[in-house]
Amino acid sequence: MRRRKLLTAAAALTAAAALALTGCGRSDTSSTGSDGAAGFSADAKIGVSLPQKTSENWVLAENLFNKDLKAAGFDPEVQFANNGASEQQNQISAMIQNGVKVLVIGAVDGKQLNTQLQQAKDAGITVIAYDRMLTNSKNVDYYIAYDNFKVGELQGQALLKGLAERKGDGPYNVELIAGSPDDANSTPFFEGAMKVLQPKIDDGTLKIVSGQKSFAQVATQGWDPKNVQTRMDTILAKNYGSKKLDGVLSPNDTLARAAMVSAKNAGQDVPVITGQDSEVQSVKSILAGQQYSTINKDTTNLVEKSVDMVKDLQQGKEITAASDKDNNGVKDVPTEYLDPVLVTKENIKDAYKNDPSLNKIVNP
Repeated sequence: MRRRKLLTAAAALTAAAALALTGCGRSDTSSTGSDGAAGFSADAKIGVSLPQKTSENWVLAENLFNKDLKAAGFDPEVQFANNGASEQQNQISAMIQNGVKVLVIGAVDGKQLNTQLQQAKDAGITVIAYDRMLTNSKNVDYYIAYDNFKVGELQGQALLKGLAERKGDGPYNVELIAGSPDDANSTPFFEGAMKVLQPKIDDGTLKIVSGQKSFAQVATQGWDPKNVQTRMDTILAKNYGSKKLDGVLSPNDTLARAAMVSAKNAGQDVPVITGQDSEVQSVKSILAGQQYSTINKDTTNLVEKSVDMVKDLQQGKEITAASDKDNNGVKDVPTEYLDPVLVTKENIKDAYKNDPSLNKIVNP
């Protein structure tokens, strides 16, 4: 779901005012832009439901939400749904029963929470979709994320640039990897990348040797690196032989490393490969001249902006930062987008200068 800037500043104010007038039980002076909590207790319970621990960034988000919400005076309840969508459904229902005033949800599967979102609506709880859109429900108040279509575009651009730098003139043999089909972010990542890559596939600059080009063919269930390695092992054994694998489009760092292992096991040189999430092992790999790129989506900043939104809701303020719109299938959800940053060896020292842990690695 690509972002859609549908509101001018004036229109955004008009929409917020209209919501203030029609909200459940609020006075005309309350203007959060949400049908949920307004002016609730400063020590209220805040529920944060996160998906499986499939990347370092989710673990970091857990720690930051606990720390930042407590520092703001709230009572955080932060949980992971490591056993999948059904566990997340149960966890969210329990948070609602426990009296949370705001739910921040990083969904395992954004299509499977409609019952819980209706429960939240009925309880007057504000719902913030965090990092991943909650789809096909009108009961989503806000969405905060990095611009995922732009992430894909940056990955496609990085693959082309890396191929030219490392492999010389084309044509190039490449393979495509996409994220999990139950993650709402996976499609915009792939579509953004293909907007850049499809013209080069069409003119023969890029050759997809396996023939696997559609999202359905290249998706990775559960973002599981084992699934990528198995698929890449099969592709290389069946299609390459003496051919060289020049590049791989990978949507994140974990899957990129799995693809590199597969290439190494097949006797291939390290392909030009993209990534995302700035995982420590991949940052080191970029420094070593192996993985070509990653995307820096600063989790610290994303959590900070999310907590700022919760604080504004607590004080009954209008959420002016959510000035974009993203359609979730049934509703244009007020959205705050943050800008992702492409990181290669060329700019890696500058990219992480404000990140204490990664700065130690890139600027020892």
